[in-house]
Amino acid sequence: MPMTEEEKKKCQKIIHGHAAAAAAGNLVPAPGVGIAVDTVTMTTMAMALASVFGGSITESVAKNMATSAIIATIKNQPLRVITKEISKVLPFIGQLVAPTVSLAMLESAGWLLADDLVAERDKKNAELPPPTNGGHNFRYDKKFKESDNP
Repeated sequence: MPMTEEEKKKCQKIIHGHAAAAAAGNLVPAPGVGIAVDTVTMTTMAMALASVFGGSITESVAKNMATSAIIATIKNQPLRVITKEISKVLPFIGQLVAPTVSLAMLESAGWLLADDLVAERDKKNAELPPPTNGGHNFRYDKKFKESDNP
């Protein structure tokens, strides 16, 4: 089941907010700092996105997800990453380029992460047996029992 409109709106708010925070962190003109900022931001983004889909994940799981999403983004956009880090040694230009590239990268990685979480939710829902007693199958919800229904 694809994301609902409400889920998309929540994801958009989370992803845009975290991408903007990472862009601000990438204003620091020191190579390598940007990747650290991006990783921390992606970790908190992963935890927030998981809550949109009814789950919660530990910081350790979020770090692994963030690292995987950043690696996937780097593989898909290697020139952007290289440009971002090299530009930081150039006065003024680096402070314009690095935040812009970071914003674009985190937007892309955030939506990849959201799509992965939706796929995981849907996979989990498909594995659950059909509800009996008028219940439902949401990944993190308990099934209703007859006595719970009015």
